[in-house]
Amino acid sequence: MTILSKGANVPVAAPAVRAVLDWSAGAGVPDVDACALLLGSGGRVRSDDDFVFYNQPRHASGAVSHAGKRSGGDSLDVHLAALGPDVERVALCASADGGTFGQVPGLCLRLLDSVSGTELARFDITAATETALVGGELYRRDGGWKFRAVGQGYASGLAGLATDFGISVDEDRPAAGPGSRPVTPPYPTRAPSFHAPVPPAGAPAPGRVQGEPGPRLTKGEEHLPVDMRKRLSLRKQQVLVSLGKHGVPELHARVVLVLDASGSMGGLYRRGTVAGVAERMVAVAAQLDDDGRMQAWTFASNPARLPDLAVGDLPEWLRLHVRVGQTFGFGRRKPPRELEPGQIDMRTVGIQNEEQKVIAEVRTFVRAHPVPDPTLVLFFSDGGVHRNREIEQELRAAAEEPVFWQFVGLGSSRYGVLERFDTMPGRRVDNVGFFAVDDIERISDQELYDRVLSEFPSWLRAAREAGILR
Repeated sequence: MTILSKGANVPVAAPAVRAVLDWSAGAGVPDVDACALLLGSGGRVRSDDDFVFYNQPRHASGAVSHAGKRSGGDSLDVHLAALGPDVERVALCASADGGTFGQVPGLCLRLLDSVSGTELARFDITAATETALVGGELYRRDGGWKFRAVGQGYASGLAGLATDFGISVDEDRPAAGPGSRPVTPPYPTRAPSFHAPVPPAGAPAPGRVQGEPGPRLTKGEEHLPVDMRKRLSLRKQQVLVSLGKHGVPELHARVVLVLDASGSMGGLYRRGTVAGVAERMVAVAAQLDDDGRMQAWTFASNPARLPDLAVGDLPEWLRLHVRVGQTFGFGRRKPPRELEPGQIDMRTVGIQNEEQKVIAEVRTFVRAHPVPDPTLVLFFSDGGVHRNREIEQELRAAAEEPVFWQFVGLGSSRYGVLERFDTMPGRRVDNVGFFAVDDIERISDQELYDRVLSEFPSWLRAAREAGILR
């Protein structure tokens, strides 16, 4: 049995599995219900049959079914071999009735082999004010299936979760029919209708409520190439949707980008993956930071601060500064290219993984340049973490600072201490988030922003209560 941290994944060889949601029931503990969503390649449901819950307990294909509830537990059966080829993922979700998941002790998601009953994986879930969440997901990869620990909460409740996956829930629900269990809104008492409504001219963008803030106009974005400007505009809206799910649509923060440039990252740089990540993160800074600028670092054996990333300079910034460290070929060093103005000599950055050095340098910068808003560090790496003790020391000390560290793994290769911070005691607040993805280019912008921003709002609340933030 594999114990998973948030964002970690494990292969699933069993043709059929049971997903078991467990918690400690008791007086004052909200009731919890498990449900599942069958998702296509676009991360959306295909029809009303793709929602499995207690009033619609069996998918039309028979591949997913509600397996029954007990005190402190609910479960779903998933026959992976019976899922059609157009089902890319099965999201394993839950809703809390009569309270929030922060009031549900001992919440965990276990994955069992349906035939042998062997426990394949376990994910202990932490939550705060969320009333709905995606606990984990089963997804196709290289001809097989894998299970990922997600832990994505929704302060907007089940309606927010459902909308995110393409469900339009009819608010004028009729009374539950014979045999239907009475429920508390917003949980639907019947299968919801599924459609993508087209807003009339002048209506707010999808995901927004009239009167809510919209995407911020950022200095310099009018100078971007047309295609890049369109992508940025849509992505800012998607960032806003993600923030709205956590009840913080008007959030302001300084955003810092950190990019791993160690030798193992070479392929991701050459394929344009890292440049794509940087462009997608610009939308986060453009929506959160008043000036739309990001401070940026690259690192390997040593850290190096890059010029600030301003939105209007994005194409040229990506060309000049998204570069891998010194690489080796056939036993000899490749000759260095002539540097352009502002570029870092990547030979000084090296090839090894020394995360603790860049963490320390970013901490020094934040202390030397205080701002009224909190700081969100977006840290991308492909793993190879080996300085576990030093990294832990830096991040434990940083828990008393107005900074949240969101680590994103580009692959699944040895993340060491970063995978353990969610359950690591001894800090007044949990100041570290981590998740890993197999292929970040296959994740939609909306899902990426949901995951990047999933823990930041709860840290904000905890940091204010602890007096770390004003």
